Amino acid sequence: MINYVCLGTDDEAAAQAFYTAILAPLGYGPIGDHGGFGPPGGPTRLWIGNPFDGKPASFGNGTMVCFTAPSRAAVDAFHAACLAHGGTDEGKPGIRRYAPDWYAAYARDPDGNKLSAVFRG
Repeated sequence: MINYVCLGTDDEAAAQAFYTAILAPLGYGPIGDHGGFGPPGGPTRLWIGNPFDGKPASFGNGTMVCFTAPSRAAVDAFHAACLAHGGTDEGKPGIRRYAPDWYAAYARDPDGNKLSAVFRG
Protein backbone atom coordinates (compact mmCIF):
# COMPACT_ATOMS: atom_id res chain seq x y z
CA MET A 1 0.00 0.00 0.00
CA ILE A 2 2.76 2.49 0.84
CA ASN A 3 5.28 3.23 -1.90
CA TYR A 4 7.67 5.35 0.19
CA VAL A 5 7.91 7.77 3.12
CA CYS A 6 9.66 11.16 3.20
CA LEU A 7 11.06 12.71 6.38
CA GLY A 8 12.35 16.25 6.48
CA THR A 9 15.62 17.44 7.93
CA ASP A 10 17.47 20.72 8.17
CA ASP A 11 20.86 18.95 8.19
CA GLU A 12 21.02 16.40 5.37
CA ALA A 13 24.55 15.21 6.14
CA ALA A 14 23.75 14.53 9.80
CA ALA A 15 20.46 12.84 8.88
CA GLN A 16 22.19 10.62 6.30
CA ALA A 17 24.73 9.51 8.92
CA PHE A 18 21.97 8.89 11.51
CA TYR A 19 19.77 6.81 9.19
CA THR A 20 22.71 4.88 7.73
CA ALA A 21 23.66 3.83 11.28
CA ILE A 22 20.18 2.98 12.58
CA LEU A 23 18.92 1.15 9.50
CA ALA A 24 21.99 -1.10 9.10
CA PRO A 25 20.89 -3.50 11.90
CA LEU A 26 17.56 -3.90 10.09
CA GLY A 27 19.19 -4.82 6.79
CA TYR A 28 18.49 -1.50 5.03
CA GLY A 29 20.95 1.02 3.67
CA PRO A 30 21.49 4.03 1.43
CA ILE A 31 20.32 3.72 -2.16
CA GLY A 32 21.80 6.10 -4.70
CA ASP A 33 22.99 9.55 -3.75
CA HIS A 34 19.71 11.40 -3.27
CA GLY A 35 18.86 10.63 0.36
CA GLY A 36 17.11 7.33 -0.27
CA PHE A 37 17.15 4.16 1.84
CA GLY A 38 15.82 0.67 1.34
CA PRO A 39 16.70 -3.02 1.11
CA PRO A 40 19.81 -4.08 -0.83
CA GLY A 41 19.15 -3.55 -4.53
CA GLY A 42 16.14 -1.30 -3.87
CA PRO A 43 13.55 -0.07 -4.15
CA THR A 44 13.85 3.17 -2.18
CA ARG A 45 11.28 3.14 0.63
CA LEU A 46 12.48 6.08 2.74
CA TRP A 47 13.66 9.50 1.59
CA ILE A 48 15.44 11.95 3.93
CA GLY A 49 15.97 15.54 2.81
CA ASN A 50 15.29 19.24 3.08
CA PRO A 51 11.63 20.17 2.60
CA PHE A 52 10.90 21.14 -1.02
CA ASP A 53 9.10 24.32 0.05
CA GLY A 54 12.30 25.71 1.61
CA LYS A 55 10.74 26.06 5.05
CA PRO A 56 12.30 24.46 8.16
CA ALA A 57 11.70 20.75 8.63
CA SER A 58 9.16 19.76 11.27
CA PHE A 59 7.73 16.50 12.57
CA GLY A 60 4.10 15.45 12.62
CA ASN A 61 2.32 15.10 15.94
CA GLY A 62 1.01 11.53 15.98
CA THR A 63 3.12 10.56 12.95
CA MET A 64 5.52 7.63 13.19
CA VAL A 65 7.52 5.51 10.77
CA CYS A 66 7.88 1.84 11.73
CA PHE A 67 10.55 -0.38 10.18
CA THR A 68 10.31 -4.18 9.94
CA ALA A 69 13.15 -5.88 11.83
CA PRO A 70 14.44 -9.39 11.09
CA SER A 71 14.92 -10.28 14.79
CA ARG A 72 14.66 -9.06 18.37
CA ALA A 73 18.41 -8.47 18.33
CA ALA A 74 17.96 -6.16 15.34
CA VAL A 75 15.32 -4.17 17.25
CA ASP A 76 17.75 -3.85 20.16
CA ALA A 77 20.56 -2.75 17.82
CA PHE A 78 18.28 -0.24 16.07
CA HIS A 79 17.32 1.36 19.39
CA ALA A 80 20.93 1.44 20.60
CA ALA A 81 22.05 3.01 17.31
CA CYS A 82 19.35 5.66 17.57
CA LEU A 83 20.57 6.70 21.01
CA ALA A 84 24.25 6.50 20.04
CA HIS A 85 23.72 8.76 17.02
CA GLY A 86 21.77 11.62 18.58
CA GLY A 87 18.26 10.18 18.79
CA THR A 88 16.15 10.10 21.94
CA ASP A 89 14.32 7.24 23.63
CA GLU A 90 10.55 6.95 23.17
CA GLY A 91 10.22 3.35 24.39
CA LYS A 92 12.88 0.78 25.18
CA PRO A 93 12.91 -2.54 23.30
CA GLY A 94 10.46 -5.12 24.57
CA ILE A 95 7.17 -6.95 24.15
CA ARG A 96 4.22 -4.59 23.93
CA ARG A 97 1.13 -5.20 26.03
CA TYR A 98 -1.22 -4.95 23.06
CA ALA A 99 0.33 -7.92 21.23
CA PRO A 100 2.41 -10.72 22.79
CA ASP A 101 4.33 -11.28 19.53
CA TRP A 102 5.10 -7.57 19.01
CA TYR A 103 8.72 -6.85 20.04
CA ALA A 104 9.34 -3.17 19.39
CA ALA A 105 11.42 -0.14 20.26
CA TYR A 106 10.67 3.56 19.78
CA ALA A 107 12.91 6.60 19.34
CA ARG A 108 13.03 10.06 17.82
CA ASP A 109 15.62 11.13 15.30
CA PRO A 110 17.59 14.37 15.85
CA ASP A 111 14.91 16.27 13.87
CA GLY A 112 12.12 14.98 16.15
CA ASN A 113 10.60 12.37 13.81
CA LYS A 114 9.23 9.39 15.74
CA LEU A 115 10.59 6.01 14.63
CA SER A 116 10.00 2.41 15.56
CA ALA A 117 11.38 -1.00 14.69
CA VAL A 118 9.30 -4.13 15.24
CA PHE A 119 9.86 -7.85 15.07
CA ARG A 120 6.78 -10.06 15.10
CA GLY A 121 7.33 -13.59 16.19
